[in-house]
Amino acid sequence: MTQVAKVIPLHGGSRRTASGRPAESFDVHPSQGAPAGDAPPQHTVVDGFLDDLRTALIGHVTGGAEFLRRRITGDYEVDDFGFDPHFNDNILMPTLRPLFDKWFRVEVRGVENIPTDGRALIVANHAGTLPVDALMTSVAVHDRAHRPLRMLAADLAFDMPVVGTVARKAGHTLACHPDAERLLEQDQVVAVFPEGYKGLGKPFKERYKLQRFGRGGFVSAALKTQAPIIPCSIVGSEEIYPNIGNLTSLARLAGLPYFPITPLFPALGPLGAVPLPSKWYIEFGTPIATDVHDEVAADDPMVLFEVTDHVREVIQQTLYKLLTRRRNVFLG
Repeated sequence: MTQVAKVIPLHGGSRRTASGRPAESFDVHPSQGAPAGDAPPQHTVVDGFLDDLRTALIGHVTGGAEFLRRRITGDYEVDDFGFDPHFNDNILMPTLRPLFDKWFRVEVRGVENIPTDGRALIVANHAGTLPVDALMTSVAVHDRAHRPLRMLAADLAFDMPVVGTVARKAGHTLACHPDAERLLEQDQVVAVFPEGYKGLGKPFKERYKLQRFGRGGFVSAALKTQAPIIPCSIVGSEEIYPNIGNLTSLARLAGLPYFPITPLFPALGPLGAVPLPSKWYIEFGTPIATDVHDEVAADDPMVLFEVTDHVREVIQQTLYKLLTRRRNVFLG
């Protein structure tokens, strides 16, 4: 059910689902006119990124009047989770697309494994110090499968000013059973990153080694709703912020799960927060059917363990395969 211009208030640190219930967390071109004999100027990754960013900004300006008209008049829809497709399509996706196309030059494979309609649960590896991999996966699903990706995110994302508001408008919600099941029952494409902070903040020396996938909460949600599980393997995110250290005392003081040290941060200040332009690959694997299990399987610890371990193994082996094909971290 949709509502016109309905705004879902954020709950800060109260850990509530979109429906108001307490959240039970998962574990969560050569130039023309060049003088004869001169080599054409090199078109670098930075040039491409800036060109796309400039195009996006021009698009924002030229389409701004119509966008503002719809925002002012309330001519847009917001669902019960706070998802605002008009904002997502016109603001967030155009902002992320230059990073996707030109900075990380993401190659997407297996998009045909994402259903054109109906429910599905995408399960992906998580890494890179900051959750940029989640953002790039959302662009991949939006632009290639032409469906919005509804991600299950940690509480911290919704507790942060601005970030929490944008996350809700982008259609994301808490990583908890009620919201996951409700989204899947609405035939949405949902994404979960079961490694959570363990994967996101792991040291660079452990790159592309999957961490524990928790107790199988995502499998339970998929079994209860009979949603196919789509393994997703992401290569490239590990190198954007090589994590070589962790200031644990500062992390505790700031209320963060970790405070990373990278070759450029905090030594270069804000400049160190610019991600390195690694070459990315995102591969969506063959869907794993869940409708082959009976209705009590969702509460069977052994079934949950077996399916969770199978999904994890598929993602890990695909990561190894993608890594063997990669010639260079930054050139692909």
